[in-house]
Amino acid sequence: MELNKQSDWVARSLRSVWHPCTQMQHHETVPLIPVKSGKGAWLVDHEGRRYLDAISSWWVNLFGHANPRINAALKDQLDTLEHAMLAGFTHEPVIELSEKLSALTGHVLGHTFYASDGASAVEIALKMSFHSWRNNGKSGKQEFVCLKGSYHGETIGALAVTDVALFKDAYGPLLRASQTVMSPDARNAAEGETAEDMARKAAADVERLFLERADKIAAIIIEPLVQCATGMAMHDPLYLKLVRELCDRHSVHLILDEIAVGCGRTGTFFACEQAGVWPDFLCLSKGISGGYLPLSLVMTRDEIYQSFYSNDVTRGFLHSHSYTGNPLACRAALATLQIFEEDDVLAANRVKAARLTAALQPLAQHQQVRHFRQRGMIWAFDAIDATPDFSRRFFATAVEHELLMRPIGSTVYMMPPYILNDEEIDGLAANTLAVFNQVMAG
Repeated sequence: MELNKQSDWVARSLRSVWHPCTQMQHHETVPLIPVKSGKGAWLVDHEGRRYLDAISSWWVNLFGHANPRINAALKDQLDTLEHAMLAGFTHEPVIELSEKLSALTGHVLGHTFYASDGASAVEIALKMSFHSWRNNGKSGKQEFVCLKGSYHGETIGALAVTDVALFKDAYGPLLRASQTVMSPDARNAAEGETAEDMARKAAADVERLFLERADKIAAIIIEPLVQCATGMAMHDPLYLKLVRELCDRHSVHLILDEIAVGCGRTGTFFACEQAGVWPDFLCLSKGISGGYLPLSLVMTRDEIYQSFYSNDVTRGFLHSHSYTGNPLACRAALATLQIFEEDDVLAANRVKAARLTAALQPLAQHQQVRHFRQRGMIWAFDAIDATPDFSRRFFATAVEHELLMRPIGSTVYMMPPYILNDEEIDGLAANTLAVFNQVMAG
């Protein structure tokens, strides 16, 4: 019965659901997995097979599926207030969440604007930057700068500051042009160069552009420490420090996209903390709600906020969506922050990260692997001489080994939930090695 049910779910989904980031024809050969339930780090299908969620369901599920503490908070909130519009109204969860987030930045970023997803947060930050300059009498500052290989979302504005051809090329005619500077990706260091050397070279490229066009540039947007969707390109924190100094010197806003790298993923709650800097705009999403409900936000400084504060409606930031600051999503985020506090998650993650890094050493030293790298709770390595279908074959083979993994091109990465126990850590490492060897053997 369960087998028939599993097949039925697959057939119905393929008939009616258009899946994201997917060439649907590939599901003629690549399995579509109908998930029945989730518990902890595991997803379970209708046949009872388990899959270790090694990528936190697209980097969102920090504390496991069906987490009892987040569940309890949402059940309580359901009986109080499920939603109210945030225009002209407010409510306790959104106030408390805004205050807690501000405190995490030492109140440098004291104003929070809410949306539903990462791309929307990027759109908001871009619009806020441009509009703030206009309100301050500098309407010529309309350009944005992004890094080579950057990814910031797939809406029109976010795509304009994305430099991944797979996502961007088809929609090029719709997009506003942006400036692109070199990436500080440490993998590009020449022999004898360090990650810090790459940071300095990349910052020098930013300085060159700012000297030429700062009067036209509104902001530069960076995914700090790890450019995720381009293949987990990691860089030294020095780069952020140098770019912050350049932005101050040339009157350019700094937008940090911490949608994927925030919420403890790189080892500190905010990635930018490792550089000792704060941006003008900080975008957060994914893990902030523990993987439960769509929620994103943009945090900004008081001087940005004050540039919109006026009796003139046209000087206000006129952006919204119906579910802005949804109480349920905010309550999930508050429960997530509470777990960080009560469990000392950042310290616990350092122990888990050390164990998984040690367990992955056979892969780090594998003759078909290069650029094994780790930052906080992110691991990645690049396959040497991978075939064009490497990613799809790796995904399918991983499923056979009870793993959920989705390589980016020839880059294999792991971004597991923060709740893995020692047995799960060791199993993840061993199974990843087995999958890699099987795929590379062809």
